[in-house]
Amino acid sequence: MAGLPPASPTLYPKKPLDIATYAAYPSGMKTQHLIKRKLARAESITIIRQILEDNDNLPRSKIAERVCEHFLFFNAWGKPQRSGCLKALRELERVGHFLLPKARFCPPRNRPRRLSGPVELPQNVPAKAGEVRGLRLVKVEADAEVRIWNELMLREHPKGAGPLVGAQLRYLIHSQHGWLGGLGFSACALQLKDRDRWIGWDASTRQQHLHRVIGMSRFLIRPSVRCHNLASHVMGMTLRQLASDFEVRYGYRPWLVESFVETAHYSGTCYRAANWVAVGQTQGRGRQDSANNKAETRKAIYLYPLEKDFRTHLGVADEPEQKTLDITEGLEGAQWANNEFGGAQLGDQRLSHRLVESAVIQAQTPGRAFCGAAQGDWPLVKGYYRMIDKPDDCAVTMAAILAPHRQRTVQRMRAQQTVLCIQDGTDLNYSSLVQCEGLGVIGTNQTGAHSRGLHLHSTLTVTPDGLPLGVLSAQCWAPTPKSKAQSQPARTLPIEEKKTFCWIRSLRDSAALAKEIPNTHQVCVMDREADFFEIFDEPRPRQVDLLVRAQHDRSTGGELKLFDTLRQSPVCSHLSILVPRQSARAKRSKQKARPKRAQRTAHVALRYQQIELRPPAYHKGKAPIKLWAIHLREPSPPSNEKPIEWFLLTTCDITCVAEAEQCIRWYNLRWRIEDWHRVLKSGCRIEGLAHKTAERLKRAIGINLVIAWRIMLMTLLGRACPELPTEVLFSDLEIKVLRSYALKKTLNPPYNSEMLCVW
Repeated sequence: MAGLPPASPTLYPKKPLDIATYAAYPSGMKTQHLIKRKLARAESITIIRQILEDNDNLPRSKIAERVCEHFLFFNAWGKPQRSGCLKALRELERVGHFLLPKARFCPPRNRPRRLSGPVELPQNVPAKAGEVRGLRLVKVEADAEVRIWNELMLREHPKGAGPLVGAQLRYLIHSQHGWLGGLGFSACALQLKDRDRWIGWDASTRQQHLHRVIGMSRFLIRPSVRCHNLASHVMGMTLRQLASDFEVRYGYRPWLVESFVETAHYSGTCYRAANWVAVGQTQGRGRQDSANNKAETRKAIYLYPLEKDFRTHLGVADEPEQKTLDITEGLEGAQWANNEFGGAQLGDQRLSHRLVESAVIQAQTPGRAFCGAAQGDWPLVKGYYRMIDKPDDCAVTMAAILAPHRQRTVQRMRAQQTVLCIQDGTDLNYSSLVQCEGLGVIGTNQTGAHSRGLHLHSTLTVTPDGLPLGVLSAQCWAPTPKSKAQSQPARTLPIEEKKTFCWIRSLRDSAALAKEIPNTHQVCVMDREADFFEIFDEPRPRQVDLLVRAQHDRSTGGELKLFDTLRQSPVCSHLSILVPRQSARAKRSKQKARPKRAQRTAHVALRYQQIELRPPAYHKGKAPIKLWAIHLREPSPPSNEKPIEWFLLTTCDITCVAEAEQCIRWYNLRWRIEDWHRVLKSGCRIEGLAHKTAERLKRAIGINLVIAWRIMLMTLLGRACPELPTEVLFSDLEIKVLRSYALKKTLNPPYNSEMLCVW
């Protein structure tokens, strides 16, 4: 203790407090003991020095007990929190506050107890969870159970057996067929941005109540087990008894469980089936990443409340009332950009203000380079490019830029009974940007030269009347062609590794959103590229339906395949369809030539019937899926005209002709996203952007996605709501200019709403 100032002998009681005194202490384990924070205070350091001086003959563990007795560091059972206190004392010693007694021995290296060989594989496991005999959870307590759990995790779980931290519980999944897997629970993450935002607590509240959140650190269904719904079934069993088992061991009940999913390898289907809530993503940091290296992969965060009023228990207010927005609300010329971009989490509040300012300028003259749109205002130009040219690993991302607009889109969706979530993709050609890093290959011409660019897959939401509500999601990536070494059949790849997985990812986004907008029916409308078995097999809540144009003429189990079966079914109704005119188009590098077509009215026959979608050969264990198929065909087209014929597959119930016609109207609005792509490319000219990296291109694209949505909405609102006041969208000067321009033009003929329109 040489060199340290002396302590007063009257700073702490000589006789420790007893358990009865502790039991009367108001906090108990209702809030978490912030051991290190309390011990690091100046007055606490002085008391610890006095304890060390008066007990210099005691070992470290006894010193820690004395400190616990003085500062009331007891767990729910009244036992001193010796290990946590000792850890804090060692950390304070390292920074020079005092000297602890020399450690008397070094603890042996912790090696997990194991079996002498692998755990025997289960035998004859049924294909469905409900048919598993004797399924039960075994709480790991005895030595034999510990060895089985460790052996399973070390051999069959990607993360191994641990070590786990904090308060822990382990379970084994047993059945008459053998050991099926295991689960492990431990302390939750210390800090998670998306989790903490979803809960609604601040840093102080989080520190007090963090022990009430526990993490599911290990979940294993053995790779040899192929049993439908087993994972979600076991998860439900565990969550029903977890709080009680935890209370028996530690004396208090947890209120919330968290877990992480490696979305690059796992889809998280069992979590959604067990009613977990997806709340965001991790930042790629591990528990010990004090240097912010972000060496871990980013994972999806799932939470499961064990108590309905957990927010009240955690000391935060209940969720705020869900707000709805009218489609025309907040679109005023002076306010729209702040509404759609304001508050974006870009790492610096100044960047959020700059984003709003830049969007206003770009929207005034879309399609021009920003330096031209800013009309020579050098500070504005410099600020915009400084924001776009941030390092690729910073917080300025396409997702962060679109986040406020997505929130407003959800509020507009909440005001609708039915919303069409239209998915589609488009290639963005940046072959002229020779020095741009991070671009992919989007095509190859006849000479073998590669076209470089990005692929954009988006979900545009529209009302049943065709008015766009906003961009719900946007995925933008650089496609990579397969090498000869990767030329394995697509059927052998997991769905997460196929290029079609983007359709499922967007569908999962809509499914997760159903909890926020439970009273809104979402119809996910997709083109023929989305006609694959996995998307119909994807779990969905009842508020989410699919409407997909069929591409594959599948076997139905009878003599005829799907298309001929529908063609020969009885006609249910006849419809008149308006086919708009089409201008001629010359052949381009990636587009075929298109002949001129005059506007005409087509008379078509409507058929529909329920079918069973049979799984492909590489999904033999799957059950057939019941769908409704709609067939639309023009029996007598004009000469030299291709007849109209559609095959639609939907999960919506079709019990009458009116419901079938409704689905046709909905699918007809799929062309809204094609119009939006045209606004992006021709109006906003996003293929004319020029930046040094693909990540910077994505940031600029994200801004233009919202601008193109607003341009499209302004156009369609004028047609759908001609009585709408012009002041909603235009300034006084713009109205004056447009009025003068309109006097020189002839109005278009009114739209005939009694006809369907096929584009």
